[in-house]
Amino acid sequence: MMSTVLVANRGEIACRVFRTCRDLGISTVAVHSDADADALHVREADAAVRLPGAAPSDTYLRGDLVVKAALAAGADAVHPGYGFLSENAGFARAVIDAGLVWIGPPPEAIEAMASKTRAKELLGIAPLSEVTEADLPVLVKAAAGGGGRGMRIVRELGDLDSALRAASAEAQSAFGDGEVFVEPYVENGRHVEVQILADAHGGVWALGTRDCSLQRRHQKVVEECPAPGLPAALEASLLESAVRAAKAVGYVGAGTVEFLVADGRAHFLEMNTRLQVEHPVTEEVYGVDLVALQIAVAEGRALPPEPPVPYGHAIEARLYAEDPARDWAPQTGVLHRFDLPQEGAPRGGVSREGRLRVDTGYVSGDTIGVRYDPMLAKVVAHAPTRAEAARKLAHALERAVLHGPVTNRDLLVASLRHPEFLDADLLDTGFYGRNPDVLTRPRDGEAYAAVAAALADAAGNTGRFGGGWRNLPSQDQIKTYGEHEVRYRPTRGGGYEVTAPAGVRVVSAAPDRVRLDVGGVVRDVEVARYGDTVHAGPHRLTARPRFPDPTTAREPGSLLAPMPGTVVRVADGLAVGDRVAAGQPLLWLEAMKMEHRVTAPASGRLTALHATPGRQVEVGALLAVVQAPEQASVQPPAQAPVQTDAPTAAQEDQTV
Repeated sequence: MMSTVLVANRGEIACRVFRTCRDLGISTVAVHSDADADALHVREADAAVRLPGAAPSDTYLRGDLVVKAALAAGADAVHPGYGFLSENAGFARAVIDAGLVWIGPPPEAIEAMASKTRAKELLGIAPLSEVTEADLPVLVKAAAGGGGRGMRIVRELGDLDSALRAASAEAQSAFGDGEVFVEPYVENGRHVEVQILADAHGGVWALGTRDCSLQRRHQKVVEECPAPGLPAALEASLLESAVRAAKAVGYVGAGTVEFLVADGRAHFLEMNTRLQVEHPVTEEVYGVDLVALQIAVAEGRALPPEPPVPYGHAIEARLYAEDPARDWAPQTGVLHRFDLPQEGAPRGGVSREGRLRVDTGYVSGDTIGVRYDPMLAKVVAHAPTRAEAARKLAHALERAVLHGPVTNRDLLVASLRHPEFLDADLLDTGFYGRNPDVLTRPRDGEAYAAVAAALADAAGNTGRFGGGWRNLPSQDQIKTYGEHEVRYRPTRGGGYEVTAPAGVRVVSAAPDRVRLDVGGVVRDVEVARYGDTVHAGPHRLTARPRFPDPTTAREPGSLLAPMPGTVVRVADGLAVGDRVAAGQPLLWLEAMKMEHRVTAPASGRLTALHATPGRQVEVGALLAVVQAPEQASVQPPAQAPVQTDAPTAAQEDQTV
């Protein structure tokens, strides 16, 4: 039996595996880059081994260093987590060749399913060999890799040849394999998957279905178990297909078989030969610990003849440090407070009342850096019904205290309460495209949160200068937070009167808490300030200066870095003096393993270019200047328009 497990990963999944190991009495070893030296997964492990460097390609993707770390720490087994090396057959072989136990499928099974064309052949699915008008639209797709790379949608037959060439070139660059294939393109289908678990004795479990249709950039945001509303015959065929796929490659361990469902038909996508990010929803419904079962299978034990009986419904929301209103741009900075509610039965048992669960790799005070995926936590609600689970999860996210960078919390709450989500018949991958208001809609009560922020600031200033106003100002005091202007004046006795917005009465005001009466309803608002950022209840506000600092003025058309990162490339042939068109890509930044395309904000002439490949930039760094003929001589700096592309070639996104 195992005594010490090294987790070849970081963050949330490393902490998740360590938790099960502790329950089983197994010692744990972490590996870490220099950027992760004080990360939570390092602090939670019994021992840790440094992987010198900061970039994933120098650290977590160096299988040779990870194997050496396991041997040096006295580990007898390696768990790969997900992402990084988890589906690398060469790494699995290196672990086994070093005399260590590999907590994952056989290398041969990984290889068989690594190519989408090979996987389809095993299931008897043939790609389109000849495409006709009747087959359109079709999808040209890379046989290896994922994350949207090497993919092209073809709607006109005349575009097929160029799409094949472009997709092949992109796949070769991204994955070192230019093989592509063509399959029917299913628009706005449902992403449904089956969790499987197999032992070395021929036993294979199909642990129900999951729906992962709410996605951004081909990556999942909300997942649930079971997939709601599937016809019984279709669900049975999905489970049967998944078991057949596992048996076809002699699979051992945990894996997931993914399908796209549309018009009552299921289209095989791929098999992921590892634990999925969304595995907790299956654990909650089936009352199992999949990591414990992975370990048991790796130790040679057989699964029981039948899986447990499922109960209830579970929904998982991925909480990201990203701004959905700015094309999902990742965010960095200090998590000043990070309090997420959780409750209920211990892992491994089903609670009939349901519970809340949080899997995370962060705690209050940690810093979100630029090197890795921006997922902060997975918040999971289990309840007797889907509607109850959605309500529980939305309420939990709403109550979370998140002081720090912008997150997608409001998007998640709005998604879980949206009529289309609650009506399972309307679920599909086009949800966010059809509902852009979910991305940008301001949260209810933000104007009153601005009032609380202004009064808390006033109360704090009053306290610093001895308390009380000797000479009451005759004019309104004005503070602005985002788009909300607040007007108030002190009253005799130390109180405040709010003149805008209308209808607000101040019950009490202190530097950290304000009580407001709005239309007869009294609410307490907790307030915390970090520089120009104010958190008032669940709202994150930015204080605007009354008089802009003239020293911050830039040349007209200045493009500033919207996030810290690395310049990975500049548009071919781009040079100072060139004319550029509005929306034209100028350069690409890499941050959190995603590429972000910076575009020209308007048509004009490129008068300065400070970005060079390999340059590290901070937020607000001057990247370029595009001078439009009509621009004024002085204007405040503007963040560069940015679009987020697929994960970078060398660093497959951890969160899939």
